[in-house]
Amino acid sequence: MLTIDGSRGEGGGQILRSALALSLVTETPFRIINIRRRRSKPGLMRQHLAAVHAAMNVGAAEVNGDQLGSRELVFRPTTIRSGNYRFSIGSAGSCTLVLQTVLPALCLAPGPSDIELEGGTHNPFAPPFDFVADAFLPLLERMGPGISAKLIQPGFYPAGGGKIRVHIEPTPRLVPVDLQRRGKILDYRACAMIANLPRHIAERELRTVAQSLGWDPQHLCIEEVAHAQGPGNVLSLKIISEYVTEVFTGFGERRVTAEQVAQRVCKQTRAYMSAQVPIGSHLADQLLLPMALAGGGSFRTMPPSSHSRTNIEVIRSFLPVDVHIVQIENKQWEIRITKNEEGCL
Repeated sequence: MLTIDGSRGEGGGQILRSALALSLVTETPFRIINIRRRRSKPGLMRQHLAAVHAAMNVGAAEVNGDQLGSRELVFRPTTIRSGNYRFSIGSAGSCTLVLQTVLPALCLAPGPSDIELEGGTHNPFAPPFDFVADAFLPLLERMGPGISAKLIQPGFYPAGGGKIRVHIEPTPRLVPVDLQRRGKILDYRACAMIANLPRHIAERELRTVAQSLGWDPQHLCIEEVAHAQGPGNVLSLKIISEYVTEVFTGFGERRVTAEQVAQRVCKQTRAYMSAQVPIGSHLADQLLLPMALAGGGSFRTMPPSSHSRTNIEVIRSFLPVDVHIVQIENKQWEIRITKNEEGCL
């Protein structure tokens, strides 16, 4: 049985989620030790258990060690099962991280699937729904599956209460893609979402975006969320280019001004624009696993994060692929995935 050390690299929950996703597709049982050892509260927390149980259902798996606080888990999948699923993460646990765990398997399942997830949709410690729907899923669709995602109700940290629905039309196999150019910028948008908070917070964020990036008013919008379980504020900047869409997000928090939130997101956006690459750092994290399952592909990106490098280690444990990271110039890096001599799925 394959053994994964959960303390390797950045030592977070992504090691567990990637291992679960790869185990489902390859039908490889694994044991993971030292789960989240580097975190202040190590072991499985509620949202990690939700990902384990979602994978258990999709993969008809036998699981040992699936308890709160557990630092060791054994996962034995049998087969991928398409169908209708509903997963409740609880409080503000991330819906998108649970989706990330089972999505690769359901993209290769024997039939279509529908998933409903309840919990947090806009969480500062996870990819927000807008990023997943507008940046990641369109690129995953280029690899073969058909995927549609709908935000039913936003859920913010720490109250949660959000809901999303995802429909998946699977493909027999994922096909490699190469993302070397961003192409011409076609449009750009900034949206400030607020729930149970004064409107002036969103107005100040957008004013800061306009001043910092020089964006015109017609590219700015405010979305006020009704019926949210708690307060929330999210600022999303979207860059729509010829070959890819990127999304950069900031979250309102106590003792941080609206102007500071906006400046942080503007800084991320300017860094991406100046790098002249199609794929930002967070999107690079998301693309590694499906590209590895496709057995190939490449993209240009910004300096790879420790998160990406840890993910690559986990991928190499399950798949016979080589991941090449080459610095092209000061701000540009290329990540290329190839089959090694043993072949690939």
